[in-house]
Amino acid sequence: MRLIGKNGSGTKSAAATEADTDAWAESPESRPGALPAQRTSGLTERPPVGGYGPDSLVHVSARQFAAAVGPYGTDADTDGSGAAALDPAGLDTTSFESALAARESAALEARHRQAADDGDPDAACRLGTLLLRRGDLEDAESYLRAAAAAGLRAAANNLGVLLHQQGHRAEAAQWWRQAAVAGSAPAAHALGLQLRDQGEEEAAEYWLHFAADHGHPLGAYALGDLMEHRRDVRAERWFKVSADAGHREAAYRLARMREAAGDKDTAETWYRTAAARSHARAALRLGVLLEERSGDDRTLLDEAARWYRQSAQNGEPRAACALGFLLRDSGDAGAAAEWWQEAAEAGDGNAANALGALHAGRGEAKEAEHWYRTALDAGDQNGAFNLGLLCAGTGRDQQAEQWYRRAAYAGHREACNALAVVLLQRGDESGAEPWFSKAAEAGSVDGAFNLGVLHAGRGEQRQAQEWYARAAAEGHGEAALQLAVVQEQRGNLAGALERYRQAAAGGSAEGAFRLASVLDRRGDADTEAEHWYAVAADAGHRRAQVRMGVRAAERGALEIAESWYRRAAEAGSRSAAFNLGLLLARQDREAQAMLWYTRAADAGHGRAALRLALLALRRGEPVQAENWCRRAADYGPAEVAERAGRLLGALHAELSA
Repeated sequence: MRLIGKNGSGTKSAAATEADTDAWAESPESRPGALPAQRTSGLTERPPVGGYGPDSLVHVSARQFAAAVGPYGTDADTDGSGAAALDPAGLDTTSFESALAARESAALEARHRQAADDGDPDAACRLGTLLLRRGDLEDAESYLRAAAAAGLRAAANNLGVLLHQQGHRAEAAQWWRQAAVAGSAPAAHALGLQLRDQGEEEAAEYWLHFAADHGHPLGAYALGDLMEHRRDVRAERWFKVSADAGHREAAYRLARMREAAGDKDTAETWYRTAAARSHARAALRLGVLLEERSGDDRTLLDEAARWYRQSAQNGEPRAACALGFLLRDSGDAGAAAEWWQEAAEAGDGNAANALGALHAGRGEAKEAEHWYRTALDAGDQNGAFNLGLLCAGTGRDQQAEQWYRRAAYAGHREACNALAVVLLQRGDESGAEPWFSKAAEAGSVDGAFNLGVLHAGRGEQRQAQEWYARAAAEGHGEAALQLAVVQEQRGNLAGALERYRQAAAGGSAEGAFRLASVLDRRGDADTEAEHWYAVAADAGHRRAQVRMGVRAAERGALEIAESWYRRAAEAGSRSAAFNLGLLLARQDREAQAMLWYTRAADAGHGRAALRLALLALRRGEPVQAENWCRRAADYGPAEVAERAGRLLGALHAELSA
């Protein structure tokens, strides 16, 4: 509660009026709704009456004061000769000013006490306020009671503060009510808070409204807080009143309300207002908004980083964590690790997990495990899941299952899915299904897809399609692919194309390839077909790479064709190896062509084996040709087998002639 230094009832002097309408400092905003802090400024002195007041102080020169109180300074403040370092006048300025202030304060207190003891209620109010601020509650109470009994509303308000501090809440409310009725906005605010805490919300609203209407920013904030609790749309108005008066928590709350309403521009404005007043959470949210709309704008990212840094330096570990991710994404993993460590040591589980992942990526399993355990100790179940992944990656399957199970029982949906996969791989389908279901019901798209696979394996196509559809709706490319294949099999080409597009957009290389193939067969979207072939090929899809090679060769782009064939062949595509051999042979690079024909034939490519047989005959190697013919006949397809059979017959006739 604010301390007020002037009378608030009866005939008021100009000084008294000023004290009642002065601005109030903010209360500790880490405890919204707490009683306001005591006033530390704004108390206005009355003109001197009866020999007391600032004008009656005895002023002395610096030398006179030094002579009276003696030298000041510490042993450390010397010039090397053992004497205290003095200003040109021969005095330690800092000590002199402090001592003078203390002397004047003591003199002022003595005059207030003398006047109060002589029956001056205004002096009693001032002295009680001074003692209350100093923490001398026992001595302050008697003076404040005397002033309050004389009708000074400031004294009644401050007596309420004192009694509240002593735990006498009922009596404190009585004095606050007396001061509020007399027009004290701070007392109305304090009374409203106490009534709110007692559950008397209607009465609390009345007094908080009174305080807010009389320009009390804390009253406006508390009124907004009460209304927001009731989901009253008027809360925003009072938060704005308080924020306009400089209340940073009100500005933050107002920003949160505007952000929740989708008005991010206004939200950003109020976050800036609160963050400029060193509100840590506002600086964090401002950084998030800037990062979200930054795109590739380095200026916005740099500004987001500055706000994250300010928030982190003001004690917000989530901001330190966010700054770490921003630095990591910009390539500065070292700086990111420092901020993550600061956040993790302050109890941020997300930062601890990030540190663990950083060490795991470097192969530092011991350090990774330490930070994952730190995350788990902070209550972040991702730590248990990540420990499971770490153990699985190092071959500790039993421990991995234990960690997955711990995270799964704590509700971690991806741990549920991982545990189900482990059980399914072990052949425990009945044990896996409930965990897949739990993962899917919790929103795991992988869990939904895997549940679809499980039903499809049993021939339960309807249930499988339902789960595939659920996963596809959340962007799961492979689930959309399964739905597309069914649509194509049913002859619903339009439905298949829609699902193939969804699969391709969800990252399915097979979906992109099949989409391109359908468009290619339809013949009316060649440019789009090539786009999707390229998407699939860039994702490592070997058949798409072969198709890109064929299309490049058809338009005479032989270098591009060779590049695509080589990529696919080196990845194990026998068709690509054969096509690469043909391409090289046409360029008179027979030796290289033979190598790729051989690789293709060894992988079971019938045409490559037949081509090697013909080349062997050309070289006059009938036995070698016969061996390749037999392999070509075995590999097929039917056309190749037939030609290989005819060639074998000719070879036998020639060899027996």
